[in-house]
Amino acid sequence: MASLREQKKEQTRNRILETAVTLFSKNGIDNTSIEELAHKAGIGKGTVYTYFETKRQIVKALCDNQLENTRKELAAKTNPDSSLKDQMVVIFEADFNSITADREFGRVFLQEMVFPKEPLSAEDFTVQNDYFELLYPLYQRAQERGEIDENLELLNISGHFYAIYLLVVSCWYTGMLKRDEIHEAFDVLMTETINGLKPQ
Repeated sequence: MASLREQKKEQTRNRILETAVTLFSKNGIDNTSIEELAHKAGIGKGTVYTYFETKRQIVKALCDNQLENTRKELAAKTNPDSSLKDQMVVIFEADFNSITADREFGRVFLQEMVFPKEPLSAEDFTVQNDYFELLYPLYQRAQERGEIDENLELLNISGHFYAIYLLVVSCWYTGMLKRDEIHEAFDVLMTETINGLKPQ
């Protein structure tokens, strides 16, 4: 079991992240200061810096939380022998649910992830690589099973699926899709895409 000190540290870290979501949603990331975040969280500014040196690190931590949740959903709902379509639907539906739990934060978060400001930070590349480490083995196993063409580059495969994810999220934000239609949208679009990626 974690010690009381470790539990307190985890609680403080979570309070910082929860407060960041609230303030980022309201003011945007650029317009939220560490000082304001500390005040809203009821802790000292120095305490925030103990956990996160920059706001980019806070965003990275939020990404890590989302990815961890996605991994858990994937493990709970599929197995390594599940079809690529089933695995991708679980992954992107979990990401969708996470990103849209707070509508305004999701908007800010997506802008930061899809169109990051230059210069890119080490955190930006780490987030990207973390997702590739999750996805690439799934693509490789699908290629071995003959579900998709073995000659396709893994990065290109990612591009096809990520485009679907952004399309579905955009359709939800614009009201073209309702929340209870998201699963079916992912299912249909993933099926059609994988059919197009099959060996010719």
